[in-house]
Amino acid sequence: MAKELVINTTSQETRIALLENGHIAELYIERTREKGIVGNIYLGKVARVLPGMQAAFVDIGLEKAAFLYVADVLDEIEAVEHFIEGDSHDHSVSDDPENDRPPLPPIEELLQEGQEIVVQVAKEPIGTKGARITSHISLPGRHLVYMPTVDHIGISRRIESEEERERLKNIVEELRPEGSGFIVRTASEGKSPEELKSDMDFLLGVWEDIQKRQEHRGATELIHSDLDVTSKVLRDILSDDISRITVDSREEHDKIIRFLGTFMPNITYSIELYSGEEPIFDAFGLEVEIARALGRKVWLKSGGYIIIDQTEALAAIDVNTGRFVGKHNLEDTILKTNLEAVKEIAFQLRLRNLGGLIIIDFIDMEKEAHRDKVHSALEEVLKHDKSKTNILKISELGLVEMTRKRVRESIGRTLCEPCPYCDGKGYVKSRTSMVYEIFRELRREIGNMPGYRVTLLVHPDIAALLYDEERNGIEELERQFQKQIAITARNTFHQEQFEIVIG
Repeated sequence: MAKELVINTTSQETRIALLENGHIAELYIERTREKGIVGNIYLGKVARVLPGMQAAFVDIGLEKAAFLYVADVLDEIEAVEHFIEGDSHDHSVSDDPENDRPPLPPIEELLQEGQEIVVQVAKEPIGTKGARITSHISLPGRHLVYMPTVDHIGISRRIESEEERERLKNIVEELRPEGSGFIVRTASEGKSPEELKSDMDFLLGVWEDIQKRQEHRGATELIHSDLDVTSKVLRDILSDDISRITVDSREEHDKIIRFLGTFMPNITYSIELYSGEEPIFDAFGLEVEIARALGRKVWLKSGGYIIIDQTEALAAIDVNTGRFVGKHNLEDTILKTNLEAVKEIAFQLRLRNLGGLIIIDFIDMEKEAHRDKVHSALEEVLKHDKSKTNILKISELGLVEMTRKRVRESIGRTLCEPCPYCDGKGYVKSRTSMVYEIFRELRREIGNMPGYRVTLLVHPDIAALLYDEERNGIEELERQFQKQIAITARNTFHQEQFEIVIG
């Protein structure tokens, strides 16, 4: 599969598109005034301990207090499995059986209000929630992830050879400082001890600098900032199968060359400086694909379509046959639509960066063999997704419940905001409903109003309806209450807004 990176940089934002076979598969965006905080390390202060939730809120100097769960304070294996999978995209495996772990002590025995604690952001603030943090620090490098608070060696599950896993584990065991922890990343496969030691020495130096800064900083202050989005993407996803990097900024181009010279000196990549007159994302046809990723409806090639709705807690995906009528029987048509939808859903999950709980409503399939085929196809396509997923069996109603690891906001939440007109509902009261609501309000109000004339201020579309189709309703009220009702259009009014004024 041909892959390349396209990078668009301005003074306001950086956008990075990962292309697979010429189509955008993943999009990373960082805006100068909204820079992400995942990976940042803070000296925080415990603001509140919640025994009932076995968690604490920690002030790290942001608008909302960060959330610290008890396992993120003490459970080393949980730290390896939970945090590193989300941050570095490497799925490490523990040698300790889960049922051998001792029970965690109560949170109130570990933390007290006002206590200072060094924490790292594991998840961005999402929606109304504050950042998720951990006290287990994690410093990702190109080949290794250093965890100074954890005595453990983990190996990426994507390294399948048992012989290679054992080789890497032995190298790291011999090189690491006593009591420290390392995760061996997928990029380490086949690397020499010298390359791993170079990465390890770099990470140990970073940790030493962090400890020195901690001594001179006060509580609720940032003591280490993670890499910018370009460096982070290069560190985490750059691999041998990416054939080209194209960037439209000379400064960013030179920075990439310096970064690769430091982290990947033995690998040569094609790095091109784009100089065309047309904006780089337009030249690659990416703006159209990004606009498509913000739409609610996505058409399938057969004529079917999927509907994607995102709420605070979950994302719902509905599959429909649409214009597709098939060539044989109904069951085959349904199966073909569902299988086509599976590929598009996997693509959209990555592109939109949808996470958390996801409900997929496939078209109902009567045959169990068809349901199993669709479920297997979904599992297969999601193997290429670096974010961890968990899929339950498809139900008789055609529903699939799944989860996908979420560490940052979706594209929709990043690029959009709730509609100020409908307040995020996605709909407004119809003009007819508003007219009848106005009639009810007039009946309540104008009988007690002094004077002969009443002015009704409304949206222009409502005014047009009152002058035309609903004119009889106004005349009936005028006769009933012996008052003249004057209708005045206000262009600045919301469609659901109106005012009744005397005179």
